Amino acid sequence: MKLFTAGPVACRPEVLQEMSKQMFSHRSKEYQALQKETVERMQKFLETKSHVFLFPSSGSGAMEASIRNCVEKKVLCCICGEFGERYAKIAEANGKEVVKLEVELGKPITPELLDEKLKHHPDVEAVTITHNETSVGLINPLKELAKVAKEREKLVLVDAVSSMGGTDIKFDAWGLDVCFTSSQKCFGLPPGLAIVAVSQLALERSEKAVNKGWYFDFKLFEANHLKRLSTPMTPAIPQILALRKELEIIENEGGKERRFELYQRRMRRIREGIESLGLSLFPEPGYESPTIACVNAPLGKTGDQIYEAMRAKGFELARGYGRLREKTFRIGNMGYITMSDIEEMLSALKEVLSS
Repeated sequence: MKLFTAGPVACRPEVLQEMSKQMFSHRSKEYQALQKETVERMQKFLETKSHVFLFPSSGSGAMEASIRNCVEKKVLCCICGEFGERYAKIAEANGKEVVKLEVELGKPITPELLDEKLKHHPDVEAVTITHNETSVGLINPLKELAKVAKEREKLVLVDAVSSMGGTDIKFDAWGLDVCFTSSQKCFGLPPGLAIVAVSQLALERSEKAVNKGWYFDFKLFEANHLKRLSTPMTPAIPQILALRKELEIIENEGGKERRFELYQRRMRRIREGIESLGLSLFPEPGYESPTIACVNAPLGKTGDQIYEAMRAKGFELARGYGRLREKTFRIGNMGYITMSDIEEMLSALKEVLSS
């Protein structure tokens, strides 16, 4: 089954080989060297001097951590799809007051909309931004949104689950405070690891936070990293080995800019193929995701029918998500995918549409 999913995604053979290494203690010198090198490579990748923590969780765990550590009472959540809504639900589940900046599905969150919302809610402590809204295949203008939030002295909490590793993020230059992803997306690793960059301002907020729990305490992770180059609890060692290997591969293949160009080239071919088959993308033009295409189902068929027919031909796409379940299907561009895989997938999709 060839994977064009929203995650988990196909992994490089070299990465899977790295994960087959015999285990060692997470309190050993071997693990300390692994964490040190992996964190330093991630800091370079994100262009940050801030801490990067390796959480044994999915991206949703990191999402909850950002709320528990950085929001005392009130947060503004930007919502343009199901995962922006998840951020708001997690904040509410943790007892925070949520102000929603919500737009029609397929529309982006713009700096103007955010600025206007913050004018009317000056007491929010932080702004959550879904960089790449997986459910609708849309990427928001993170740099510009962060600038607006910072001008109003708000913490910037970023869900980069389906963007980090597939498009550029400059953590320090853009003034981000928490930015996280999970291993099974653009970095092309098996699930089980969240990667979280945390600013000094966010750590200061965490130090004052009450009832923030233990498992995702930023200050606890900071202390363990500084004291013994480890984590408070048992880390996901195979996934961290895989991440180190993937970052090494990225560097050896020409650096992150080359990787981002690869994502753009693959998605450009997918879009061309979709359009040549008479299909269209769901999000507003100009805001299409570079990592996942959300495609309107053709007249007379549902997104589920397209998904099942493609699966029967050996291609695992992604179903439409949430409110768009029947109206769309999605084609992921994450992980170990070749251009020949894309051509085969488009050929199969042509057969499905003509049947």
